[in-house]
Amino acid sequence: MTKFTFTRADFPADFLFGSATSSYQIEGHAFGGAGPTHWDSFAATPGNVVRAENGDTACDHYHRFEEDLDLAAAAGLDCYRFSTSWARVLPEGTGTPNAEGLDFYDRLTDAMLERGLKPCATLYHWELPQPLADLGGWRNRDIGNWFAEFTEVIMGRIGDRMYSVAPINEPWCVGWLSHFLGHHAPGLRDVRATARAMHHVLLAHGRAIEVMRGLGMSNLGAVFNFEWAHPVDNTPEALAAAETYDAIYNRFFLGGVFKGAYPEPALKGLEPHLPKGWQDDFKTITQPVDWCGLNYYTRKVIGPEAGPWPHYAELDGPLPKTQMGWEIYPDGLYQFLTRTAAEYTGDLPLIVTENGMANADVIRDGTVPDPERIAYVDAHLERVRQAISEGVPVEGYFLWSLLDNYEWALGYEKRFGMVHVDFDTLVRTPKASYHALKDALTAR
Repeated sequence: MTKFTFTRADFPADFLFGSATSSYQIEGHAFGGAGPTHWDSFAATPGNVVRAENGDTACDHYHRFEEDLDLAAAAGLDCYRFSTSWARVLPEGTGTPNAEGLDFYDRLTDAMLERGLKPCATLYHWELPQPLADLGGWRNRDIGNWFAEFTEVIMGRIGDRMYSVAPINEPWCVGWLSHFLGHHAPGLRDVRATARAMHHVLLAHGRAIEVMRGLGMSNLGAVFNFEWAHPVDNTPEALAAAETYDAIYNRFFLGGVFKGAYPEPALKGLEPHLPKGWQDDFKTITQPVDWCGLNYYTRKVIGPEAGPWPHYAELDGPLPKTQMGWEIYPDGLYQFLTRTAAEYTGDLPLIVTENGMANADVIRDGTVPDPERIAYVDAHLERVRQAISEGVPVEGYFLWSLLDNYEWALGYEKRFGMVHVDFDTLVRTPKASYHALKDALTAR
């Protein structure tokens, strides 16, 4: 595809379009007095990250943010979803703030507003200050209070100008991916650490909501990631495996925030390892939010596996795949929007806070053709329109991502951006998808 099949007029008048980024993936962490993070340590350990690449420079957004926000505004976007780096604001994780870090987010916020972009902040997108990781990080219950302190400091400075804020991006990645699978910092494979991290990330979410309410802030949300669990066949074993995957990945965090309960198939393996008195934390975890964000990219085909819990295996699926090897399954987005509203959130606004695809994009004669990305986004936005037409209160869509960036353990080779970044020269080149989106959003 070379253009989208929709225009802005095909969505409700107040529907918001945005792009999403995260601090460590674009800013360049070696600048401006930022403290070390557990990602720096993880990346410096051989075998963890492709070519041991790190976020020291990334896209150098720290120095080039005005150019990047110009691109977002020129595309006709309404919102810019960004994250704040805990270690940039509090290099020790607690204690004395870094004035340069606070000044940066001040300038960044004002630059969004000057361009007519609504600032949509995420407090934490995975870059834990190393001094707190040294104290056990997400395994340590004290992280709820450490995170509350960070929230108070950063939102005390920029909270008055935020359009919306969510505390933590993708709790499953913070908990399971990083402590059970070991693919992200701190790189553990430990079920006890996992259970505690999964619970404490929600405790920290609730504490941050309390702090921001105390600052008089509104339009606060929670952002979860989702993967549709597709059983490989209809045997009882495969159905049970898919149910367990669904419980751990999709229902655990939603259930904590919106029901004050964790799903039984997840508790089967996690409950023995949860901290004492964990049930008493739900009054904090269930602090009311104003919207729910869904990050959606793919589905997983799940089959049963012998051996210890969780008794499932991810299998290769038959659908076309992105550069990440992820199946392209737009129906999953529709299924999650309808299910989340029906079973968890009711009339609460839903926002697609991330959706997009990695593609092996290359510059040809000064242009970057990416018809695959245009087709991917178009198909997913079609499912969003379908959900809206059926009465699901979907109020926004954010494309991941504005820029090609540091893709965590996969380094710089997986390109998710609407804007191509040459990581040697840092030159930005808008891709065909950028121009197509601009046409769709600014067409009169």
